[in-house]
Amino acid sequence: MASYPNKVYGFEEVSRHNRDKDCWLVISGKVYDVSSFMEDHPGGEEVFLSATGKDATKDFEDVGHSGVAMEMMDGYCIGEIDATTVPVKRNYVLWFVFAAVNCCSSAIANGAGSKN
Repeated sequence: MASYPNKVYGFEEVSRHNRDKDCWLVISGKVYDVSSFMEDHPGGEEVFLSATGKDATKDFEDVGHSGVAMEMMDGYCIGEIDATTVPVKRNYVLWFVFAAVNCCSSAIANGAGSKN
């Protein structure tokens, strides 16, 4: 099992590293400095850049990385994230879906569409 640095980073600090030559990611509670791997990543730099500023665990897991990729991660780990600083992820619901349902429900309740 790999030993990780004891450094604990706040989410705000990690989020500032969001450029092609300075890119840090949060995956499974750990912080990875992937700056030196950006050009070599099979998915391209854009994949890393789109994963900055958030917990990228789900993005990482959804891809289904190889065992080799998982082992490589150890070399990029620079510490852990302070979980208390990670913003709560909100699930957004499209407001117009509710508006449409409410509109149609009201119209039906008021007899719209009936053959009077």
